[in-house]
Amino acid sequence: MLTKRTPLGGVRGLLCAALWSLACAAESPALVETSRSRVPVEAAQPQARATPADDVARPVQALANSVDVTILSTSKAGIGEGEWGFSALVEVDGMRILFDTGAKRETVLRNAKAAGVDLGGVSSVVLSHHHDDHVGGLMRLRNSVASTAPDALKTVHVARGMFESRHVGGKRREVNEMLELRQTFEASGGVVLVHDEPSQIAPGVWVTGPVPRLHPEHNWGGGRQVRGPTGWVEDQLHESQALVIDTEAGLLVVSGCGHAGIVNIATHARNTIREAPIHALGGFHLHRADSEHLAWTMEQLRALGLESFYGAHCTGKAAVREAAKHLPADQVAEVAVGWTLHL
Repeated sequence: MLTKRTPLGGVRGLLCAALWSLACAAESPALVETSRSRVPVEAAQPQARATPADDVARPVQALANSVDVTILSTSKAGIGEGEWGFSALVEVDGMRILFDTGAKRETVLRNAKAAGVDLGGVSSVVLSHHHDDHVGGLMRLRNSVASTAPDALKTVHVARGMFESRHVGGKRREVNEMLELRQTFEASGGVVLVHDEPSQIAPGVWVTGPVPRLHPEHNWGGGRQVRGPTGWVEDQLHESQALVIDTEAGLLVVSGCGHAGIVNIATHARNTIREAPIHALGGFHLHRADSEHLAWTMEQLRALGLESFYGAHCTGKAAVREAAKHLPADQVAEVAVGWTLHL
């Protein structure tokens, strides 16, 4: 069952689930992520890339029992302040994950305080892609808890391509803030894990890694270029990833901007995790989409089993209205800071 409430009150889920705590990165050597496993490696290699490991036993598929998602950064504000950015606190069976860190340095920190959220109990951060409006608060948040909870916000999960050099309009000034942020974050004791493919980072909790572009979704803006094998080419944000929580109610897909396209993301989640209904939450970069593309998007999602659609950040009001044509009224919303989903 899906229920919504706003704003969030109190501090919840401060302890990791027992199963996950046994493998928590804060209490064990750095880990190489694989699509179905976690393999210890030498502590001197905390930046190791996620790669397949066919000789490693794969754990039994796990389902999350209880999920709460609280919006801490988006354009609308039910409490605190809004901004052009995204961040959400995801709580799964006692484990707490911060998905994206907003645009401005202080926004998520202030909104968390307004919502009564203690970020000192948050173990990991998942970053959807390199754009400033999703990574801007990372170091301010890390520094805010480092003295009292040194293992909080210590592990960051990103997808392959996150640290590629980017330029704008032919100019050679570096615009990928994550190149410098990575150095600063690791200097603080943080660990960066790079995922090449879908990885289960906790029981029932997945990062998609890079999402195959099977469907014709051009859900990104122009201007930025990335260095390719033959020179500078259009940046299609191939590192864009989502967080997916596998529950009895289906797959909850949490997206920052969805530059890979929400249809591609949902297809990838169903192909690699399991075929199940889809609950979509977050930014889907449909705010500039025309009516034809919006109609196509919702038809494709319906075919994939879409059961709820909660738009934030760059989704746009028109996309939410289009979703409302196909779903029950209580399963569609344009969400705001302080809004909470319980699954």
